[in-house]
Amino acid sequence: MTLDILTHDALAPFRHGFFTRKGGASSGIFAGLNCGHGSSDQTEAVAINRERVAQALGISTGSMIGVHQVHSADVVTVTGPLTAPMRADALVTAEPGLALTVLTADCQPVLFADHNAGVIGAAHAGWRGALSGVLEATLDAMVALGARRGDTVAVIGPSISQKAYEVGPEFVEEFLTEDPALSRFFSSGRGDRALFDLPGFGLYRLRKAGIRRAEWTGHCTYSDPDRFFSYRRSVHLHEADYGRLISAIRL
Repeated sequence: MTLDILTHDALAPFRHGFFTRKGGASSGIFAGLNCGHGSSDQTEAVAINRERVAQALGISTGSMIGVHQVHSADVVTVTGPLTAPMRADALVTAEPGLALTVLTADCQPVLFADHNAGVIGAAHAGWRGALSGVLEATLDAMVALGARRGDTVAVIGPSISQKAYEVGPEFVEEFLTEDPALSRFFSSGRGDRALFDLPGFGLYRLRKAGIRRAEWTGHCTYSDPDRFFSYRRSVHLHEADYGRLISAIRL
């Protein structure tokens, strides 16, 4: 099956993609393009899937750089292939031939580019990372490599949408303690529950940081099981594990 890759004109002509689950070698609950070594999927299937991604990006799998994601605001500046995965949630580089990758299954995959400076970035931004400043930290690291905030664009890929993201009062309180104005990203749910707008919050943080252009592709991971893996959907279906989507950008 052919890979199904979402792209965005804001990131062109840099080769990039928010890869869906279609076109992979995995089966069962991981059916499709599961690229997560951290899942309980067959190692061989994940390796085949990652090779297909590398081919689509025009590089070898060794040039696909990722990190061990921990919901932090930590960023790795990449100058070559990593000898071992580092604990962080974002990467930046100015080195041609390297693809920066993040894995998600409801959290925001965010790809960055300053076309003039030749600097790119990729971030894994769940609610905790976004609240902690991972998007701003990615921009800071890009600036350190020569990028300009006013020249940088960012695109948020498939993420869980507000209609599917029900949270409890303690979750809301954590945001309102940070800034009462963040209440705008919550709407009323059932009982004491609220619905959180994760992509809207990501766009807000990016635009507040002075970025030139920030967009969301508009795809909800939870609501489209044929195209996307979703951690929350897997929990609701009582599945033992879930696949991971990969997003990547290269110079």
